[in-house]
Amino acid sequence: MIDCQEATCLPLAKVGYAGVHSIIVASHGRERENEEVMAKSRHKSSASFQPEWAKAIVRLRNRVGLNQVAFGDAFHCSAMAVSRWERGISEPPSHIYIEMGNLAGDPVCWYFWGQAGLSKEDLLRVVPRLQKRLRQAQIPKLEIAGAGGGARKPKPDEKLQLVAIPLLKTVAASHGEKGDDHELLQDAPIEGMIAAPKDWCPHPSTTSCLRVRRNSMSPLIHDGYILVVDFSQSNVGDLNGKIVIASHQDKGLTVSRLKRYDHTVVLQSENASYESITLSGKQKWKIVAKVLWWIGKAP
Repeated sequence: MIDCQEATCLPLAKVGYAGVHSIIVASHGRERENEEVMAKSRHKSSASFQPEWAKAIVRLRNRVGLNQVAFGDAFHCSAMAVSRWERGISEPPSHIYIEMGNLAGDPVCWYFWGQAGLSKEDLLRVVPRLQKRLRQAQIPKLEIAGAGGGARKPKPDEKLQLVAIPLLKTVAASHGEKGDDHELLQDAPIEGMIAAPKDWCPHPSTTSCLRVRRNSMSPLIHDGYILVVDFSQSNVGDLNGKIVIASHQDKGLTVSRLKRYDHTVVLQSENASYESITLSGKQKWKIVAKVLWWIGKAP
């Protein structure tokens, strides 16, 4: 008696060549089907295990319309690092999450700042005090001094379009020199104020002044000059050819001209006797502000 559940083997002579060929073709077909099912299963499994933070990074990059290379440049990271974040293989460090929050804006910023360990409740407690301090520091009483043909008092209906810019106790050094460590310029101590035309400061609330040490940017900018910088403009993609303030965790602040060559970003001095600096994730350089203009005394 034959058990129908058991496999039955027939001699090849009885099956015949055509039958063997049919069996082999059917077997290969089943193998291909199994491979496709396994591939789909692996893809589905990979997608299902993608962390929420990885999905959030993908959504942010798509929203700002950047490819992985440009997105990485915004955080001084490689495209490979971005790819690993988006696949959930490795997670960005806290300072990158904070910058992602700055790029995302409200309300998505809260998610990225939360990933960096910043509590929304703590931030909301601190922000009002910071805003109050900023208003007090940046809106002082200005004494208008007349120039040219004597002191001319403004007419009652004449509006003086001036803004008060804080002069920070902070120095940006030449290449090879050690600058100050204030990466967050808005947190640096203030030594005075400078009044300037409003048209010269597109973002008054994020504009500050700092001094230059040494002469890597001469003959354009000399030792002791005062730089007026906007720390809301720090996106590498928008600053090619511009003079910027860069920060390094060991070397502090430096002033330089940012140049981009294909996928390489370089900090160049105006003075040929100073070497250029190539930006990379390993060197830990970060662009913190764009230089708007500067003030210098005549020799």
